[in-house]
Amino acid sequence: MSNFSGIWIPLVTPFSANGTVDHDALRRLIKLYAAAGVAGVVALGTTGEPSSLDPGEQEAVLATTLDAAGRALPVIVGVSGNNAHGMRERVLRLNALPLAGVLISAPYYVRPSQAGIAAHFTMLADMSEHPVVLYDIPARTGVRIELDTLLSLAAHPRIQAIKDCAGSLDKTHALILDGRLQVLAGDDIRLFDTLCMGGSGAIAASAHVWPERFVALDRALKAGRLDEGRALFHSLVPLIGALTAESNPAPVKAALAVQGLMQGDLRAPMTQASEILRERLQQLLAV
Repeated sequence: MSNFSGIWIPLVTPFSANGTVDHDALRRLIKLYAAAGVAGVVALGTTGEPSSLDPGEQEAVLATTLDAAGRALPVIVGVSGNNAHGMRERVLRLNALPLAGVLISAPYYVRPSQAGIAAHFTMLADMSEHPVVLYDIPARTGVRIELDTLLSLAAHPRIQAIKDCAGSLDKTHALILDGRLQVLAGDDIRLFDTLCMGGSGAIAASAHVWPERFVALDRALKAGRLDEGRALFHSLVPLIGALTAESNPAPVKAALAVQGLMQGDLRAPMTQASEILRERLQQLLAV
């Protein structure tokens, strides 16, 4: 069984000036985050812009991530879509890879019923040889995974965790109290709340920047050092606010460009962060 505790980084996909995937920059980022003590990384999640990558590019990004992570850093891979057959085939192919888990969102755009959502996740979990992390993000999928559905899915032996982006403290608390799923904050500003309630950690795009501080926050709160954790979180709030001020992953890529770690380019229809936000990030990162 995988342990999904701690701070996980949903990796950006760096692009070079000519628009191709910058695998060297991706490797550098992964080495940086491993040294910072993060629990693991997520390849091809929302932050990785998988919809802008063709299938060959997706496979290459995942291969680079696994190679750079090695045995020391666990890797989760994102699997999303609304074509059940295609997703089933994708999960079956992923069974051959050394993954910590697969992160699966509810089918987007089609807005299935709760029964349809439950059947979808059950089918994919049945096919997967890896642990499944549910991804509840109604702002992107257009459909919410209701609490009763989540509790029924928690009975599946391979469904072990949830990336919680639903925006409901009540639901987060109920899942933590139930205890069968490891609850990972997916909205970065909810990291403190989730950990204090007993959540397992976070899949946090903001942790691309100052990852050591996010790791220290997680460790402080789990060790019961509330004052230290509160101070760390308050110091991170301005950064989290800036990195979520515009559509993900434009702000994160802009911040990484300010740090000299990669280019800040995205693929259409996504656009780079605004000049105002880039200036704000430069000021924050100069501290």
